[in-house]
Amino acid sequence: MSYVKLTRDQIARRIADDIPEGAYVNLGIGMPTLVANHLPKDREVILHSENGILGMGPAPDKGSEDWDLINAGKQPVTLLTGGAYFHHTDSFAMMRGGHLDIAVLGAFQVSVAGDLANWHTGARDAIPAVGGAMDLAVGAKNVWVMMEHATKSGESKIVERCTYPLTGVGVVKRIYTDLAVIEITPRGLAAGRLVPGLSFGELQRLTGVPLFSAGAPAA
Repeated sequence: MSYVKLTRDQIARRIADDIPEGAYVNLGIGMPTLVANHLPKDREVILHSENGILGMGPAPDKGSEDWDLINAGKQPVTLLTGGAYFHHTDSFAMMRGGHLDIAVLGAFQVSVAGDLANWHTGARDAIPAVGGAMDLAVGAKNVWVMMEHATKSGESKIVERCTYPLTGVGVVKRIYTDLAVIEITPRGLAAGRLVPGLSFGELQRLTGVPLFSAGAPAA
């Protein structure tokens, strides 16, 4: 039976549906910013941006951008009623002080132990510094990773041991990919919510490190 990978928006929708009422959440640069566009309208989730915003809303309609209102990735955003701007220092105090319930971050690699590598690959055109990724990785109560399951060349991004410089050690609790949702547990990697048509055996083959089934139905 064939399967179809989730789109980035479909992964973002899964994450948005899992964020609980009243959570304070940072969405990392790149793919995670899409989560803001899929949060349920009847649920209050307070989005934080490390450049100094609380109460960030979804992306503005095309033509309605305010380029004085951007997120940490320099993308235009909106501000919800009650939202606030503040100094960069205050923003990092929130991140480092354990005030964020969830940080949704992208990744180049995640190890079976939950180690995170998401800021540098050694490529010549790579970003020059880690920015706030380390602060988010160690400061948030929960770190969820949003990423494609494999690289463009087909190598799994979930690895036995990260080969790229680490952002944080043992910080990741959950991985959302275009194939499944994987929990980092004391027993190992628990895979669930496989895309329809994808067998557990095929997911195991594509991942390349040991998995066990979380027993959740496909969704």
